Amino acid sequence: MTQNSPLQLSLPVHLPDDETFNSYYPAAGNDELIQTLRACAEGRSQGAVYLWGPVKSGRTHLMHAACAHANELERSSFYIPLGIHASISTALLEGLEQLDLVCIDDVDAIAGHPLWEEAIFDLYNRVAEQKHCALVVSGSAAPIDAGFALPDLISRMQWGLNYQLQPMADEEKLVALQRRAAMRGLQLPEDVGRFLLNRLARDLRTLFDVLDRLDKASMVHQRKLTIPFIKEMLRL
Repeated sequence: MTQNSPLQLSLPVHLPDDETFNSYYPAAGNDELIQTLRACAEGRSQGAVYLWGPVKSGRTHLMHAACAHANELERSSFYIPLGIHASISTALLEGLEQLDLVCIDDVDAIAGHPLWEEAIFDLYNRVAEQKHCALVVSGSAAPIDAGFALPDLISRMQWGLNYQLQPMADEEKLVALQRRAAMRGLQLPEDVGRFLLNRLARDLRTLFDVLDRLDKASMVHQRKLTIPFIKEMLRL
């Protein structure tokens, strides 16, 4: 939730400072999705958007980025990851249609839970009645394949804009890693970057987390990022 929200609800969720549109490295085929999310954050697009992709595909980064962009423009926004639905109440969704931007992440986490499915369906309907609110929802699969039991909810999700997040090719990940390193004042040689891609999980979140660890280690030990140094630090 942003500081501008009229709904001062307590959530154990904080937007990462480094997950913005500027720090997102789009794979080929995702340009229209990013333009749409920017439009939602800026108030140039209302209604509902559904995007899907596997865990750690970058969809959470994009939703954080949309909320951060709305914040910069002093527009009200709200972000909620439904992976925590067991510890919160559906009452949290009440009144969200009053905001400019609502981002609901991991919506398929509530698939098969009648109360939550009804609550999300009702939110879709309330947003549809507004002229200023944009609703962005993400899941790991398309609405029809996400396991929802409520047919009307599936229909609502399919009515809006739907995007499948396209995966990054290894060459794109290498460029993203090198850019991330450069932002931290590090030089990541191509052979070192390829070594990381070949030896670690290939999602960007894991790769960036490892790069952050290596950044700190390189400062402590005053060493450059080389394959021997990385093997030593990561015990590979």
